[in-house]
Amino acid sequence: MTFEATVQQIGERLIVRLPGDVSAGLSSRGQVAAEVVLNGHAFTTVIEPDGRRGHWIPLDDLAETLSLTEGTHVEVELTPTKAWPEPELPDDFAAALADAPEVHGAWADITPMARWEWVRWINATANPSTRERRIEVSIDKLRKGSRRPCCFDLSACTDPELSRSGKLIEV
Repeated sequence: MTFEATVQQIGERLIVRLPGDVSAGLSSRGQVAAEVVLNGHAFTTVIEPDGRRGHWIPLDDLAETLSLTEGTHVEVELTPTKAWPEPELPDDFAAALADAPEVHGAWADITPMARWEWVRWINATANPSTRERRIEVSIDKLRKGSRRPCCFDLSACTDPELSRSGKLIEV
């Protein structure tokens, strides 16, 4: 899938929204792992849902490398993949996992896609007490053999900096 887009800024973050036809061609309304070439720079990422049956690509790690700013025109080549990259664990969740050696086997046994779901569920709140509780629940569920966090809407935008009520903020 190849398309052209314009970098958008929401708050301090830069993203690229996928055109509707490209998003419709993906295998899921939720997250999708993909190999991406953006302005000639190749990387693997997880494309995020926007809560409106579309998707967006986070550019957090690329903005400086590629001198991206709001309004930058980009050429994108996107290839969905079944090889999910490992998620970056938030420090608080990584510490909780480290403090619970009895769940290490369960964590290692689940797929990278499932690990993304755990991280996504924990990150989906801006409320510190809710986040702390989700980490506690995650450790408890992993102890009990759960492979997925729960029944949250996988097609919702769960980044609290970029969404309201499960939908990517319109710019």
